[in-house]
Amino acid sequence: MESRLRIPLLLLLACTMRAHAPVPEKRPPNIILIFMDDLGYGDLSCYGALDIRTPNLDRMASEGIRFTNFLSAQAVCSASRAGLLTGCYPNRLGISGALFPRAKVGLSHDETTMAEMLKSQGYATGAFGKWHLGDAPEFLPLRHGFDEYLGIPYSNDMWPVDFSGKPVDTSHRKAQFPPLPVIRGEKVVDTIADLEDQATLTSRWTDAAIDFIRRNRQQPFFAYIPHSMPHVPINASAAFRGKSRQGLYGDVIQEVDHHVGRILETLREWKLEQNTLVIFTSDNGPWLNFGNHAGNAGGFREGKGTSFEGGQRVPCLMRWKGTLPAGLVANQLSSTIDILPTLAGITGAKLPEKKIDGVDIGAILKGDMKATPRRTFNYYYRTNALEAVRRDHWKLVFAHPSRSYIGQPPGVDGYPGPSPENVPMREALYDLRRDPGEQYDVSVQHPDVVRELRAYADEVRKDLGDDLQKVSGNGHREPGKLR
Repeated sequence: MESRLRIPLLLLLACTMRAHAPVPEKRPPNIILIFMDDLGYGDLSCYGALDIRTPNLDRMASEGIRFTNFLSAQAVCSASRAGLLTGCYPNRLGISGALFPRAKVGLSHDETTMAEMLKSQGYATGAFGKWHLGDAPEFLPLRHGFDEYLGIPYSNDMWPVDFSGKPVDTSHRKAQFPPLPVIRGEKVVDTIADLEDQATLTSRWTDAAIDFIRRNRQQPFFAYIPHSMPHVPINASAAFRGKSRQGLYGDVIQEVDHHVGRILETLREWKLEQNTLVIFTSDNGPWLNFGNHAGNAGGFREGKGTSFEGGQRVPCLMRWKGTLPAGLVANQLSSTIDILPTLAGITGAKLPEKKIDGVDIGAILKGDMKATPRRTFNYYYRTNALEAVRRDHWKLVFAHPSRSYIGQPPGVDGYPGPSPENVPMREALYDLRRDPGEQYDVSVQHPDVVRELRAYADEVRKDLGDDLQKVSGNGHREPGKLR
């Protein structure tokens, strides 16, 4: 009888202990952020590309959210990356344009990056690809919150090689550049010497990211994958050459899509899909004067290096299976600078102590189509000149000298065509609902909107200045400087 009673009593005791045991908190989601270089709005089939097939990215769109009104922080490499990783307009950080090899400045250690924010929540952090926020060791990713880094420190065209793929002589402007290094941690482990080496970069960064995911799958992880393609010089590996109907550029994009598929498959294999937010976007629009080696701005005006929509409107896909609504198209205004505060909201991380400019777009991720977390984008800067401001669908472009690709013959097979830098642009008001190509000035019909946006611009200039108006703002912070 005693032995018969012992088993029910033990079961009762076990159930009681289980009932009073602490319930583990829900693990925060893994974050994978894939950041392309010079990818155009119209380069993916889910954004209208005609002769490029991107089935894995299309699947991301069908299983998550496709953003159609998403802006980069600025239409050039270093500035856009600074904005993405800090949630700030780049000019607030003292970083505009693109940094060159041996730059004396970089991202300041006084700024809080996305990686540092997530590390405070117990995330493993890794960066795999193009950094471009200072190439001195004290500016590299390991000094900004990343546990691991494998990549190149700046753009893949900053090397002593001509457009032909052959080394330059000492009289060439590129002779000043050192060999293009591959850095692991803070040590050079390889160099990219020719176009065949360039063809390995997409797979190389993906291999490193997948290895990082596998090794850190038991804890929350943040994998930042800033690809070096399709920034020129482009090349695809042998397995993808000739596979698209759009020549080498299409081959490059289809190879990128394949490697995105490998990452998605890794998540499925390790049963991580339900707890991983995957974000795919681009640093700016296409470098159009490279012709058939450049992307498609999707019908928007101009491209990289301009404040028109072709320069800053970029594709953005987000997938988090079982959490984000599937197949949603989000037309609300949003930007790369909004990713950091949105991740803070998702993970419970504390926002940076210094002022940021991004807003939490979590309501959009929940499927609220009436949510308008961002109504303005007031800081269309190029270098230190304010070129435009925007509220909702209204965009006021100020008179300014601009790069322009319009009417210029594009280059062919890796060689650039002309892209004059000082083409005069007049002040104009555009209604982006009806005129996303920014062709029709409606300032005469809407003088009240012009007045309101000019007033916004005056506040912007007080904050971050404007070289064109010879105004110094008071909201600047200093970039990092070599000691």
